[in-house]
Order: sequence, then structure tokens, then C-alpha cells
Amino acid sequence: MDLTFFFIQLFNGIVTGMSYVVMALGISLILGMLDIPNFAHGALAAIGIYMTLTLVQWLDNFWVALLVAPLLAAVVGMAIERFTIRPLYKSDETSRLLVLFGFSLVITEIIIIIWGPVGKSINPPPSLAGSVNLGMVGFPVYRLFVLVTASIIIFLLWVFLEKTKYGAIIRAGIENKEMVSALGINIYMLFTLTFGLGALLAGLAGALILPIRGAYPAMGLDILLISFVVTVLGGMGSLVGVLLAGLLVGVVQSLIVLFWPSASMVSVFAVMALGLIVRPQGFFGIR
Repeated sequence: MDLTFFFIQLFNGIVTGMSYVVMALGISLILGMLDIPNFAHGALAAIGIYMTLTLVQWLDNFWVALLVAPLLAAVVGMAIERFTIRPLYKSDETSRLLVLFGFSLVITEIIIIIWGPVGKSINPPPSLAGSVNLGMVGFPVYRLFVLVTASIIIFLLWVFLEKTKYGAIIRAGIENKEMVSALGINIYMLFTLTFGLGALLAGLAGALILPIRGAYPAMGLDILLISFVVTVLGGMGSLVGVLLAGLLVGVVQSLIVLFWPSASMVSVFAVMALGLIVRPQGFFGIR
């Protein structure tokens, strides 16, 4: 095996894994707060991807698109929670799951209607084009940008959750919603904002990977599946667990291509199965 190609794939896996972490943190927050899997999470990431694509085409400015597209995904996410999920909180959990799954299908069909069924792609911005010499290998500048940006996002989210008043309220709400509501905090507003934060992370991760993976209507399903795998494998309530799980899944998925390219997606679920056999609550699961 060419050692240079091995290191390239290893670095690609780390970059991919960090993007998975950002995606999974969004779904982990919503699952922890609302106690329901957000089946529309991948579709919200797809909104971020396609809005980034459109804004780049309209404005010819990747940086503006990178800032605005995730915000649009967050607005859509908050609207879904406020007007369709909130009225169902007192009903059976299955109703909420079906609504979110329905939104996933609806958003995918809207993407096909507006942007067509054919995949699309964009190039990285000129300032991030080319490659940089890492010693043994040359590596694309844009992928290094994704790695650094994802690291900053994860760190800022940790600071927000662990070091701020609002982060403490979110963590308390995840552990005991009734207690938070008894303290006079509007728990429904907290649900909406948390759902929006999760959608923002999904849209941001989608916008970052657009120049790498391109855009295609069904990619929301792929993102949803991988986000669930990383969340479950890392463990509920653990940012460190999600970080470790995302990196593990990204690296394994990237390296398996060297030996068995067609098993790239299968390897993701194999890692999850093996991890849960050893530790059912996930790597650092609190519950």
C-alpha cells in the first residue's frame, strides 16, 4: 500500500469525522431536550447545503452564504418546532416522529422541484483553493479550513453549554424539564431555541461540506443516518463522546475505501454495532 495515499485518506477521515461531529451535536441537543429523534435533521442540513449553493450562485460570495444559509436552516427548524411539533407535545410520541419524518420527505421533494434531481457542486472559494504541504503529503487547503472551522464550532458550543447561563438552562432542561419549568423558565421557548440551534448546526455542517461532497436531493437521508450513528455511539449527553464517535466513524469510513470501497457506508453501521455491543450506553453516555 502506498503510505502517502494512506495518510491522505487518514486526514480525509479526520476532516469528515469533524463534520460528522458538528452534524451529530445538533441532533444530540434536540434528542436530549425534546426526547424525540429529529427525523428532519438531515433535511435541515440539506436546506443549508442548497441555500449555500443558491447564495453562492446569486452573490458570488461563499463567505456570506456560509453565514446566511445556516441561519435560514435554523429559522425553518424553529418554525417546524413551533407550529407543528409544539401542538403535539401532549399527544403520543409517534405523532411527533411521523410529523418530522413527513417534513423530511416534503423538504426532499421541494429540493427536487426547485433545484432538480441532478446533483450539483461548487468549487471552494479562491482564497481556499490549492493545497498545502504537510511534510509527507500535500493536502487541500479547503479541507484544512473545514477541520479548523469545525474545531472552533465544537469549542464554542462547549463554552456556550458549560460556561454560560443559557447553556446551563439547556443542560438543566435536558436532565429535568419539570424542574426548569417550575423555576419560571418558558420551557416551550427553550424547546424552540434548542431546535433552532440543532438546525443551525446541521445547516452549518452542510454548508461546510458542500464544496467537498456536492449536493444531491437524497443526501439528507445519508446525513440523518450518520448523525444518529455518531450520537448513539458517542452516548447521550456527552460532547466528548460525540467527538470521539464522529472521528472514529469518519476515519473508519475513509480508510475502508482502501480495501473495500463498496463497504464505505456499511462500515459506519458495523462500527456502531460493535461499539454498542461493548458499551450499550455509548462511549461516554450519561444515560
